[in-house]
Amino acid sequence: MSLIQIRKRSLAVDTVYHEGGPVADKPLRLAAASAVIRNPYAGRYEPELRPFMAELRDLGRLLAEELVQTLGRDQVEAYSKAAIVGVSGELEHAAVWHEAGGWAMREVLGHPKAMVPAAMAVAHTGYRLMVPLHYIHASYVRSHYNTFEVGTQDGPRPDEILFALVMADGGRIHARLGGLAKEEVSVNDGQR
Repeated sequence: MSLIQIRKRSLAVDTVYHEGGPVADKPLRLAAASAVIRNPYAGRYEPELRPFMAELRDLGRLLAEELVQTLGRDQVEAYSKAAIVGVSGELEHAAVWHEAGGWAMREVLGHPKAMVPAAMAVAHTGYRLMVPLHYIHASYVRSHYNTFEVGTQDGPRPDEILFALVMADGGRIHARLGGLAKEEVSVNDGQR
């Protein structure tokens, strides 16, 4: 029997035209795909979580492909992942998403090298989590540091987990604080 039982899925897309200055030539789109699943370990300690982590790769791929269909594979420039565990679970139930969600996004996006930032929490139903994003090819591209909110009003319930992936098709609108520009990335080590 599968460890993954989805109760609901969600896709949220924000389109940003300006941040108080002139309207951008190209609006910024940020999107989060999430799934609320039953936590197979709610209310008990499970010493071996790797089978759950491995099975979550399929969910990660499903969410990553939905985001790529929404934004366009060649348009994605920033990414992140998040998990919110209901209060009958533990933080380690969210940590399984680091490998599963990160692997899925890298696979679908052609193996970018930058680490996939993350946010996770154990929280009550309706909790919202601000998720950090950055450039997919180099973590130090300052223009792409951003955040996106994930959550759902009826989840995760105490015995559930919300897993989310987030992507954006550019950096912040009107980014003008210097630092490494995406066009200057040359080391190809995921950092610079």
